[in-house]
Amino acid sequence: MTTRLTNRLRVARAELRISQEELARRARVARQTISAIENEQYVPSALLAFVLAREVGKPVTELFQLKEDEP
Repeated sequence: MTTRLTNRLRVARAELRISQEELARRARVARQTISAIENEQYVPSALLAFVLAREVGKPVTELFQLKEDEP
């Protein structure tokens, strides 16, 4: 069984009607970082996860979840 981090960042960003570029500016990261997180190609540090959660107004536990994959 494999554990991976999933996220609802794209949904939360869409609810606020902000672009990846705008969220990246607010979080002080590159737009490519936001894209990679949304596409689950990059796992953010705990600090970045909390910053992103703050910027989209969601609890970090609502924005990021652990998912167990079957082998």
